[in-house]
Amino acid sequence: MKGLLAWICLAAALPTAAQQKKKTDSTVAVITYGFVNNGKPSTGEGFKMVVDHQQVHLIPGGKAQKEQQYLDYKDNNTLQVLTLPNGEVYTLKKPFGEHPQPELLPDTATILGIPCKKAKLFVRSNTIEVWYTDALKLKGTPMLSYAPALGLVLRVVRNGNSETIARKIEYRKVTSQELAWPSNFGQQVDDAAYMRAVIDSRYTTLPIFQSEQISWGNNTPNPEGDQADKTYHFAGGTIILKKVKLPAVKKGETLFADLVQYSNGDAYDRTGSVFVIPTSTDTTFLDGLKKGVGALPLYHARNGKKYQGMVATEHYLPLLEVMRFFTPFGVRQFNNQVKIKGYNWADSVIYKQDITELKSALQGEVWIGVYLGNYDKGGHKVSLSFKYYPGDDEDEANTGRNWAMPIFNTTNVMEMAGQEYATLFDQDSLTVTVNIPEGVKNLQLRYLTTGHGGWGGGDEFNPKQNEIFVDNQSVYHFIPWRTDCATYRYSNPASGNFGNGLSSSDLSRSNWCPGTLSAPVFINLPDMKPGKHTFKIAIPQGKPAGTSQSFWNVSGTLIGEK
Repeated sequence: MKGLLAWICLAAALPTAAQQKKKTDSTVAVITYGFVNNGKPSTGEGFKMVVDHQQVHLIPGGKAQKEQQYLDYKDNNTLQVLTLPNGEVYTLKKPFGEHPQPELLPDTATILGIPCKKAKLFVRSNTIEVWYTDALKLKGTPMLSYAPALGLVLRVVRNGNSETIARKIEYRKVTSQELAWPSNFGQQVDDAAYMRAVIDSRYTTLPIFQSEQISWGNNTPNPEGDQADKTYHFAGGTIILKKVKLPAVKKGETLFADLVQYSNGDAYDRTGSVFVIPTSTDTTFLDGLKKGVGALPLYHARNGKKYQGMVATEHYLPLLEVMRFFTPFGVRQFNNQVKIKGYNWADSVIYKQDITELKSALQGEVWIGVYLGNYDKGGHKVSLSFKYYPGDDEDEANTGRNWAMPIFNTTNVMEMAGQEYATLFDQDSLTVTVNIPEGVKNLQLRYLTTGHGGWGGGDEFNPKQNEIFVDNQSVYHFIPWRTDCATYRYSNPASGNFGNGLSSSDLSRSNWCPGTLSAPVFINLPDMKPGKHTFKIAIPQGKPAGTSQSFWNVSGTLIGEK
């Protein structure tokens, strides 16, 4: 503590308040601030505040900022000015009186040889202590919302352990960039619009599908050939597909898939999948879409059935599943048809998932699709985008996984074009042998599973263990089960309500809920080396009842470093 006080209170080595006051009569002041966290001063670059009479410019340290901040003491306003890469400019102008008002306290301190007074305010459950001086002509605060009208703020303490403090005050000539009072304030907006613009400017959004209809039986004609950035419809309209060019994920960057869905006529909970079609093999899933499901390689199961395109072969890779989601019961389309007092139905459902581990398969020219099983001409509307969030260049957390290979996917996305449901687990394990190339290490299996069979005895409503074997050794087993489905009741207006008060959407299920996505599990395979390996998935699938049958949608993608 003594060291910190000595660092703060440098009165003997600095000009007195009277000397500083004299200099401000004819000189621009530049105050440099630093940070202290839990009593430890930071060593990084701080930021500066340039005070030019009644105009103050806050200059953050580090990289160039899209946003600039100012204090206008002539009109007593704070100004935040955001300039987007496309040239659009947004300004939030706010009178000092609209910021949180401080309580003045009797405490005093000396900072940089200057006598300071204390004030306190509360911002979103945070206690803010402000040390300021009115002994100078200078005015300004390093935080726009914290006491801009009091005088010159030299120290801000948040919750007693996080400090912003003035390190030095200089009186010197400044560059035009340091003064930088804006010549273009652009469009003046309110707090909400400005905050939305600021947040959106911090990352890159790549739209892929926008309000596309996924439905059954509309016979939408497809563009000729394999054109980029054109939407294709397959399997009676239950699959949409587009060839897009994706940027490489930069070092430290995080990649999210963002899908928005709402009903356009279908009232039921449906299986959905966002997928990529691998195109490096002789046969691809594109062949099945274009030529029919018979063009896909067959998996012969012990129950006598043949399943199309489910596992990797020497000349074929199955779909790489990016995200699995489940529609709620009729969100938006049926909101006004099922009104219940106190139930405020959602307008749509947003499914958002970190998919950075798949980045190596999501760059360059790729075919991206969305499947939604349904039997309705209105069906559903979906919008899909990828969002790229920048990170610290020094952060290696998400930079290691740069190899991905899908090895099985039993979700019959060509359901409406004759692809079999994955009922093979009744008498068989799913088995696939793959060859891991040289140089790949630190392998994981990204495993996604959901159980289906929508009656009392079906696997949708009965917990079943999934067990994964590699080279005949059990490496992982668990019971995929969701007990939180009732949390999403307000996304399910068309869900039926039972005599006991529960709704269908409330019921626990085999790793999915209506209106949610199903997250993968990551199975570490530390001993796996390059070469051939055999994977088996075993699930005690339940028996059929009449025309109803249980099945399991499982997908597996190997990821690693290369």
